[in-house]
Amino acid sequence: MSQMPQQAAPAKCPSCAEPLESGDLFCGACGYDLSAVPAAPPDHPTLTMGAAGVGSSGVDWPPPEPESSGTPAAPHLPTDLPGTDSGGRQLPASPPPPHGTPAAPAPHGSPVSPASGVRFDRPPEPDEYPLQAPDPRVAASAAETAGSTGSAETTELPKVCVACRAGRVDDDGYCENCGHAQPRERDHMEQEAGPVAAVSDRGLRHHRNEDAFAVGHTTLPDGAPATLAVVCDGVSSATRPDEASMAASRAAVEALLAALEQGTHPQQALHDAIVTASQAVDALAEEPSSAREHAPHQNAPACTIVAAIVASGLLVVGWVGDSRVYWVPVDRTAPPARLTEDDSWAAQMVAAGLMSEAEAYADERAHAITGWLGADAYELEPHTASFKPDRSGVVVVCTDGLWNYAEAAEEMAEIVPADADVRPLHAARVLVGHALDGGGHDNVTVALLPFPEPPQGAGSA
Repeated sequence: MSQMPQQAAPAKCPSCAEPLESGDLFCGACGYDLSAVPAAPPDHPTLTMGAAGVGSSGVDWPPPEPESSGTPAAPHLPTDLPGTDSGGRQLPASPPPPHGTPAAPAPHGSPVSPASGVRFDRPPEPDEYPLQAPDPRVAASAAETAGSTGSAETTELPKVCVACRAGRVDDDGYCENCGHAQPRERDHMEQEAGPVAAVSDRGLRHHRNEDAFAVGHTTLPDGAPATLAVVCDGVSSATRPDEASMAASRAAVEALLAALEQGTHPQQALHDAIVTASQAVDALAEEPSSAREHAPHQNAPACTIVAAIVASGLLVVGWVGDSRVYWVPVDRTAPPARLTEDDSWAAQMVAAGLMSEAEAYADERAHAITGWLGADAYELEPHTASFKPDRSGVVVVCTDGLWNYAEAAEEMAEIVPADADVRPLHAARVLVGHALDGGGHDNVTVALLPFPEPPQGAGSA
């Protein structure tokens, strides 16, 4: 077996860095075979790149050091070397600019700046970026929350932004992802309770919905059904009118349901419910003295109220303010009627014979109310009336946000759908839509109570 030519041993063992002596064939510390160590390359080898490399010509790297002149040499950059792009085309070598000279811009049409690696062939960035897809964690956490309860109670799921459908909604009502303000819960409300239905909408001009409603149905002690609706309109010039209308409507409907179930006459029950609603609104004015110090000129919370009850062949209405009740018979050949009288400046002018109805309601003071619920109201005088219609019909309970666009009873009857007695929720939506199509200048709220066919021989009370 021929012996391999002897090579000069390295100064240190390549395996353990132990110092070696000339002529050693094995490391004395780790036993490494020094005959397998290749000869050390020269200081500046010339590497020839084949077709698979970056070029076919020899390139010295690093370049030979210049003769010492006392000035440090300029640093070498990778772009000093010639090469090819991914298609095999030659890339020009661009020497670095002198110190202090700004770099020249990339040639027009060059997709890559050699010095910076920044691409210029990308499309311009858009002014607005598309919103991200819905966050699956929101839906997943909602499902886990709902599944972990294991009860029939309603679970409040995390709110997702209505605009981007990705971000969570914070406690202030804004999206944490896109910052979009979320619609308030009261901007549009709908509810059905047995045969009665109601719809309320913020309208197109107001920044919030200051109307409120409450509907319900129950059974009288004799087993007869009773349906009821309460509609309240917050007084915009007062403090927290939205709270006043909500408090009044809830207090009134709770009082009505309790009284009717105990056998109280519907007209007496409605009178007492309006008094209860007034007390609920009065209670909102009981605020800390410090609040008055910061806003001494604010009026107490206030609202109007109108309500209707259908029970045992009776139609009972009650009100304070300028919200109204209309009677629209199913047989449209019979005349409709308005069942309430406004507590307003215009109504007083007409009642006193000082103006015609057309003149009074054309005046800018027409909608100034003379009766309302609130701590600063005049002496409370609930109005109630009882009727016995002789045919089936629909009772329309509404705020001025609707009747401003259909003031006369005949006008109201024209816009009430013919099937309102069997589809009250649909009809309420149609009426709200009519007000919005007319301009939606105010909050719009309407409740519909179908009045069934009365027993034969029933007359007006």
